[in-house]
Amino acid sequence: MKVTVTSNGQEMDSEVDPRFGRAKWFILVDTDSGEHEAIDNKQNLNAAQGAGIQAGQNVVELGAEAVITGNVGPKALRVLQAAGIKIYLCSSGTTVAEAIKQLKAGDLKQVNQANVEGHWA
Repeated sequence: MKVTVTSNGQEMDSEVDPRFGRAKWFILVDTDSGEHEAIDNKQNLNAAQGAGIQAGQNVVELGAEAVITGNVGPKALRVLQAAGIKIYLCSSGTTVAEAIKQLKAGDLKQVNQANVEGHWA
């Protein structure tokens, strides 16, 4: 499965970024092969508005089947759900590698509603 994880850095040992739309990086991970790729999200990092929508569209274009992040707002949630992408939340301080391990073990909670208001930065 292809999973996009919001990240503060470009590596698997980077911490999960608690923001979705304004995450510094997305790490696209193939959970079957273990291959991963870092995608810069700087176009949305400082966006005045629409960061969640644009980030959601970027994730759809990456072909992700799921997202792991710390928080997700209502607009991003709608974009991801419309594309059939599952959304999982993980706690702060978790690394990308740990988040993937937790997903595989069934330890992450899938969400169907936003847990923060839009543009909470």
